[in-house]
Amino acid sequence: MSAEIFAHLSSTEALLPAIVQDAQSKEVLMLAWVNSEALKKTIETRRATFWSRSRNQLWTKGETSGNLQEIVNISFDCDADSLLFSVQSHGPACHTGERTCFYRQIDLS
Repeated sequence: MSAEIFAHLSSTEALLPAIVQDAQSKEVLMLAWVNSEALKKTIETRRATFWSRSRNQLWTKGETSGNLQEIVNISFDCDADSLLFSVQSHGPACHTGERTCFYRQIDLS
């Protein structure tokens, strides 16, 4: 485990963004938040686990829907304050049923 990442997560309230990307297609699937406990569980189980800011609890992607995200690799950025989860996805990432949470666009015209 990277000491740099866990240094950012040393506070009990600290959260880091985790971008979730399909390991094969490289498509961005979703963005969620992790605390130290969520990251440790993700590493131990190799299943994407996050911190729900609205429910104040851990959640593992797919534990109720069956749409699991198996971790292939975890990278972090140059400042060690953002994570990239490369995953093998088993079903849609979005709670709406869409493959990715980023299926809507802002009209730039």
